[in-house]
Amino acid sequence: MEFKSQVGSFGNNFNNRTEESLGSATDIWTAYREGVFALSQRPWLGYVMVLEEAAGSTSPVSVKEPHFPVLDEFRDASYAKRYEIMMTKLLRERLYDGAALLMTSQMTGPEGHYSEPNPELTIENLLKSLRARVVSALE
Repeated sequence: MEFKSQVGSFGNNFNNRTEESLGSATDIWTAYREGVFALSQRPWLGYVMVLEEAAGSTSPVSVKEPHFPVLDEFRDASYAKRYEIMMTKLLRERLYDGAALLMTSQMTGPEGHYSEPNPELTIENLLKSLRARVVSALE
């Protein structure tokens, strides 16, 4: 299970978080393929991102296209939306088995308040996937 968070510096850190998530999953799957884990079931991988809900994360971001056109899904997409896109693709490409995107503000976060902007990327869905894996491993 990988846990990440981001407060501020959205433009500087989104690409880094994307590279880290891809690299971590690829490393685990390569190790599994090569038998590093000895005899074991397929690993279950989870990814949780807690993103600051602020103007910098929720406002549309412009794109630059000096070498090739940007995919339409990224045009005018905020960093929060870009995290949704990235994390959905991580699930659909089966790099991760569960993923959750939580957003919280500096004002309400310390009180435990958060939102889940995408119904596919909720803590509940991630935990259901993990629970199913634990149950299957115990059978």
